[in-house]
Amino acid sequence: MPQLLQLFIIVPLFGFLLSLLLPPKKEKPISSLAIATVGLHLAGCILFTVYWLFNDSPALDIKHFVFFKTGTIEIFIDFYFDRITAVYSLTGSLLVLLVAIFSRFYMHREQGFKRFFNTLLLFYVGYNFIIYAGNFETLFLGWEILGLCSFLLIAFYRDRYLPVKNALKVISIYRFGDVCLMLAMWMSHHLWHQNITFMSLNDAGMVQEQLADHEGAGLFIAVMILLAAAVKSAQLPFSSWLPRAMEGPTTSSAIFYGSLSVHIGVFLLMRTYPFWESFTGIKITIIIIGLVTALVATGIAAVQSSVKTQIAYSSVAQIGIMFIEVALGFHTLALIHFTGNAFLRTYQLLVSPSVLSYLVHDMFFNYDPKVKKPYHSSSPKLKNSLYLLSLKEWNLDFFLQRYFWQPFKWFGKQLNFISGTGAALFFGAIFIAGVAAVMMRENIPAQIIDLLPVLFSVTGLSFVLKSFAQRGDAIRAWLLVICGQLFISVSVMLLNPEFGFDQVLMLLSGSILSAGIGYLCLKKIKEIDNDINLDRHHGYTYEQPKLAFIFLLCCLGTAGLPFTPTFIGIDLLFSQIGEYSVLLIFFTALSFLFIEIAVLRIYARIFMGQHKKNYHPIAYRSS
Repeated sequence: MPQLLQLFIIVPLFGFLLSLLLPPKKEKPISSLAIATVGLHLAGCILFTVYWLFNDSPALDIKHFVFFKTGTIEIFIDFYFDRITAVYSLTGSLLVLLVAIFSRFYMHREQGFKRFFNTLLLFYVGYNFIIYAGNFETLFLGWEILGLCSFLLIAFYRDRYLPVKNALKVISIYRFGDVCLMLAMWMSHHLWHQNITFMSLNDAGMVQEQLADHEGAGLFIAVMILLAAAVKSAQLPFSSWLPRAMEGPTTSSAIFYGSLSVHIGVFLLMRTYPFWESFTGIKITIIIIGLVTALVATGIAAVQSSVKTQIAYSSVAQIGIMFIEVALGFHTLALIHFTGNAFLRTYQLLVSPSVLSYLVHDMFFNYDPKVKKPYHSSSPKLKNSLYLLSLKEWNLDFFLQRYFWQPFKWFGKQLNFISGTGAALFFGAIFIAGVAAVMMRENIPAQIIDLLPVLFSVTGLSFVLKSFAQRGDAIRAWLLVICGQLFISVSVMLLNPEFGFDQVLMLLSGSILSAGIGYLCLKKIKEIDNDINLDRHHGYTYEQPKLAFIFLLCCLGTAGLPFTPTFIGIDLLFSQIGEYSVLLIFFTALSFLFIEIAVLRIYARIFMGQHKKNYHPIAYRSS
């Protein structure tokens, strides 16, 4: 029976790969393939769940595929099935099927019809990786795929300014959640000294025994899980990204930000509940976050003029209540709440384009003027203040931009000494010296060896931040990211001799190859009109769609997304950093936070947005 779990990943993955081969103009085969794939998956889920229920519904776990194994580290794919998986799987399959059928007509004759269904199927692959995941590595694989699909669907109307801008904004906040989950995995490796599975976490005695001796490590993991869940489910203070994500097609907004993707944070908390249930402080924090989010989001939803924004904040408020339910241990109630909220928000978003016509029709046939009531309020100033704050969405977006992203951008702009031929020679010599130090570490004093990893890590972070803040040549920004990755690799090699050249090769094999091809793509674009500065959008996807697709793959490969060995290499790199190497893990985590943002920013500026040449159609700033 557990062997059948892998089919729930293989079916959508096969459907996605097959959809890539279909011609873009063949709308009926493209949509029919997507509907058939999801329909087959739904039928399989129903049959499997019924059979599972009639066999006393045991928790199922299967270790599927081992990517990498050494004496202390094992990275593998693991699938798990229980009642949480059953509810999320059935709900997700049915909703994706309904949205796919609806999109067949809604997206008719849309220029990106095939692109939409390709991304929808890829999202479905990532969603199933998450809900069937039996360990953090498998869950993180799907987690990354969902983030990528969010970026692609928010920027679906890639010739417009706001969709592209908001796609970068959302993926930036998502990336913070990704790094929090990576840090949870990092500390989990040190806590358990193995790749722990979710089934093992259900052993309360083993968990409590381990946490009794390592309470600090356990608390750190719980906090990182909470932050990752809050980001993914748009809880305060990260709520502002959700209405910005509505720039994509209405059908993608329905399935992503109304029903499935936005509830993944709740799923993460329920899946890891056996680990953090003994931390009373974490429970109280989750309840406070959920309660405050529900109150604030309800107020914001009540005064917004956009229907999509109202629905987005209403959904955020309901998810805040789900956070409270999970923290209190009412998981059955949370699952029922998830199902009801998912179906309701999907319906509301699908009909949202017609709301105005419905209201006009209702006013025409059922006009009933309301009698003005005398205004009485004991605290008009408080009421007006709350109204204005809700109207401005409590300035959440401003505070995140001003106090989180801007300091890093300012710091990156101060690093002008990194650019230039002299700087290249200087840092090249330092890098060679670092590699030599790795090979001859026995002959170097221990005090210097202890200091070098942090210095190389800071240098790597400086390169990445300079790329993140770069407004000039795109090729220079691209090379800065690659240099940053090289310095980070050397920093970990200096710290831990066990992180040998074979593991470094796995880390860099995908990213260096992607970086080389990406460099050639940028050179090709520069040959066209010699202008690839990052101070504006160029929109080259109009005239170079194939080159744009290749460069997007290069960006994802350079950032270490799941289809390259670099994805495994990043996990290995984090595992080699000791639990007490606080500065090194901090700088390394920051580097990987900004690497993906920097490369996707280059892609967005060069290939997305309105084309610079005025003989192409000019789009509205927003959808």
